[in-house]
Amino acid sequence: MDQEISAVRHHIGGVWTSSVNGRVFEKRDPWTGGVFASVAAGDADDALAAVSAASDAFDAWAASLPGQRQEIFLRAAAILDGRRSEVRRLLASETGCGVTFAGIQLDFCVNLLRQAAGLAYAPSGQIIPSDLDGTRALAMRRPVGVVAAIAPWNASLVLAGRAVVAPIAVGNTVVLKPSEEAPFTGGAFWAELLAEAGLPAGVLNVITHAPGEAGVIAETLIADPRVRRISFTGSTVTGRRLAELAGRHLKRAVLQLGGHNPLLVLADANLDYAVDAAVYGAFVHSGQTCMCARRIIVDRAISDEFTSRFVARAASLPSGDPADPATVIGPVINEWALSLLSRRVTEAVDLGAVLLTGGVPSGRCFPPTVLSGVPDSAELAFDETFGPVVMIEETSSVDEAVNRANASAFGLTAGVITGDAYGGLDLARRLQAGIVHINDQPVNDEPQMPFGGVKDSGAGRFGMGFAAEEFTETQWLTARQSTRPFPF
Repeated sequence: MDQEISAVRHHIGGVWTSSVNGRVFEKRDPWTGGVFASVAAGDADDALAAVSAASDAFDAWAASLPGQRQEIFLRAAAILDGRRSEVRRLLASETGCGVTFAGIQLDFCVNLLRQAAGLAYAPSGQIIPSDLDGTRALAMRRPVGVVAAIAPWNASLVLAGRAVVAPIAVGNTVVLKPSEEAPFTGGAFWAELLAEAGLPAGVLNVITHAPGEAGVIAETLIADPRVRRISFTGSTVTGRRLAELAGRHLKRAVLQLGGHNPLLVLADANLDYAVDAAVYGAFVHSGQTCMCARRIIVDRAISDEFTSRFVARAASLPSGDPADPATVIGPVINEWALSLLSRRVTEAVDLGAVLLTGGVPSGRCFPPTVLSGVPDSAELAFDETFGPVVMIEETSSVDEAVNRANASAFGLTAGVITGDAYGGLDLARRLQAGIVHINDQPVNDEPQMPFGGVKDSGAGRFGMGFAAEEFTETQWLTARQSTRPFPF
């Protein structure tokens, strides 16, 4: 049923509840500036209550039958599929998400839930040959316990769903902390959806917090001995701090962090297709995804023609209300993000970059912005910048293009546009990225794929097919039917 959101509360042990401290904050619509919802501003006490609920629910959920889990996830997929129009509207109002990217998120999450239903029946172990006569040895995967999942705002439905569905599907319970910029679509909505589908109380718990107050909740979750795994998607700066804290507690963290993603356009590329791919890869969701192309590295032989076409297309992209199906560039998430984009573009130009289009905010939107000649000392050149801003670089050879791509401290995803797909596969092996797409731009994801980066872009892999490795422990078991001899 379509609904208006007026309040977002915690979901702990199957109960919607206010914060222990009674505080709330106002989450605002990034396009209109109006209040989206009043949100519970939780703290360490709420985090501990959520962990207790998850811990209490773990044994029963870990022992649940695969058919029970499968039925819940299939029912949740059907419910979500039937709420598409409502969810599109909520994504627009809460995060400024346009119609196209909202549809992408919905498709992903429906498929995610359907695949989770199948994961319930995935093999959970293997028989290993033993050299000890009469011994039968097995390696069995078992759920770890409570998973602390910390999700960002920018693809709120997908990244929260990815954080909770796979761990739950393999028998864990979860405490989800969404971003303060997406407390509903990145948090409470998932608790509501899965509860309606029949997920037992306590298996998924959600706690929200006010802006600037994430640290105390994250620290409480990581320090609690009942929490056995950390799932984090967000900035590299924050991910590094969480990884250090998790290391002190000897807890494994699955981290998907920032990206400064290259798109290589080689001399033999189809120019029409290259421009189409680059425009999408740079500006989808107003450039506010970790996968967006930040650097387009073009062979000098075609750079003038490519740049001319690309800049013209970028300048023509319509901006405005994210609820309008015609809008490509919607609002950035908040005033701070708008200010950061302006500052970094201005700095790059002051240092000698050439502004080819855009660069000046219009209301709550930042226009599609293209620069060339950005010096390596500019923040745009080396740090992830969330927004519709992209740099064009010329290179004279494939080797130079690879070296430029690999010069970044990040290594999340990359794209290569070339007339030689097999050659592109060879080139991909030279790129320092966790994901490389040949004859495609960098923005791609599917629930079953091993999503994750290298270097400063993270550690571990998300993806339904890899959840068993990341969110279970392997236990070695042996059994003997008869006694064995001992040397003393």
